[in-house]
Amino acid sequence: MAQPDKDKQPDRRNRTEPVAAQAGFAAATALARAGFADPTLVLRWEEIAGADVARIARPIRLSEGASGGVLTLKAEPAACLFLQHQTRMLCDRINAYLGRAAIARLRFVQGPLAAHPSSSRLAVAKSAPAPGDPARGFQGSERLKSALLELAGARRRPPTD
Repeated sequence: MAQPDKDKQPDRRNRTEPVAAQAGFAAATALARAGFADPTLVLRWEEIAGADVARIARPIRLSEGASGGVLTLKAEPAACLFLQHQTRMLCDRINAYLGRAAIARLRFVQGPLAAHPSSSRLAVAKSAPAPGDPARGFQGSERLKSALLELAGARRRPPTD
């Protein structure tokens, strides 16, 4: 008896589905194509490599060679020399995280990195809420009151275009 193909996309049955229903499948396929059977190396890169290294380099491909795994990192052009000197430390950190000697060497590709979502947060300027704002008269916990006052201040601030 033939087993169903695990990589085959499920049938849609002539109806629309939310994008989220197929997002996991699409992400797993893209990561597998790049050689990442386990996506944690990509998803937890900042924890594994450290914030300084994660800011200037990102993993883009993992390939198995005769002498072990080769992790290809895309790095800012000026950072490649610095990262070459950190190769042994990075390999040790990655292998310690994975729990096995999966990475034997690193390969660097120079190129600009897209802005990291967590680093692109805009700083919100603080503004005091209006004197008659209902948030000022809140009679609950101090933590909730401070959050309400902060929200009221942000609401009062004029938009910046």
